Amino acid sequence: MPEAAAHTGDREAVRLWLQIYQTAGLIEQRIRSRLTQEFGVSLARFDLLAALVREDKPMTMGALSRRLLVSNGNVTGLISRLVDDGLVTRTADPDDRRIMIIELTAKGQRDFDEMASAHASWLNEFIGAADPELTHRLRDDLGALRRHMNPTEDRTPDAS
Repeated sequence: MPEAAAHTGDREAVRLWLQIYQTAGLIEQRIRSRLTQEFGVSLARFDLLAALVREDKPMTMGALSRRLLVSNGNVTGLISRLVDDGLVTRTADPDDRRIMIIELTAKGQRDFDEMASAHASWLNEFIGAADPELTHRLRDDLGALRRHMNPTEDRTPDAS
């Protein structure tokens, strides 16, 4: 009988994972579509700008790659287009010319602020329309699950 209980637990974990994955995928698909339609930008581009805004200081290409969980090659291509559009600057580190420092420009900040405002509005449209008690419970429960999986994670408000 313990084996049957283990299999039931396995199925529940798989069902939960699928619900989380499908819901996140649906939200991501809608955000991706709206960013493209309304601003002509990709979600990857938005995420890169968001990383720079969150850090609130220049970042190296390597740090951006790690933050975004993508290869240096992916970041290099995105940065090149953002530089061409005047949204970021790319300069060599004076102590090590192999290291590139990326910084948001004033135009980049303005464009990001406009996109972030729309992004928040869309999330409110998709998620905020749900029962507030449900959304609070989901946020708390998903935070608890994440902390269970990563007990050493940062406990700052942004981490929950």
